[in-house]
Amino acid sequence: MSSKTVDSMTWHASKDNQDRLMRHPRDFEAWKTFDQLHLQFANDPRNVRLGLATDGFNPFGTMSTSHSIWPIVLIPYNRPPLEFMKQTSFMLSMIIHSKQMAGNDIDVYLKPLIKLIWS
Repeated sequence: MSSKTVDSMTWHASKDNQDRLMRHPRDFEAWKTFDQLHLQFANDPRNVRLGLATDGFNPFGTMSTSHSIWPIVLIPYNRPPLEFMKQTSFMLSMIIHSKQMAGNDIDVYLKPLIKLIWS
């Protein structure tokens, strides 16, 4: 959409990690292993790499109620470290509201999101 965004979203592929310190997800073995396993995806630096974060909380502030809310946030890891962790980069993709904590059953809620991303 803009030249600044393009430069930012391809940063992970265009900038070298010269001091070899781990400051960005691209510096970790998991990123490198993913690149080796998915060469076609890794060859195009414009492909978006997303991180998913969530944490449930009780909206009423009391543990005696049975309601919980789980915001699901996507974070684009393509961007430089000072940009991808800014609030403006976070994408609230869904909010899970239920009478019970999502816990291990959260994958049921995430399936539509994953299907949307991979289509």
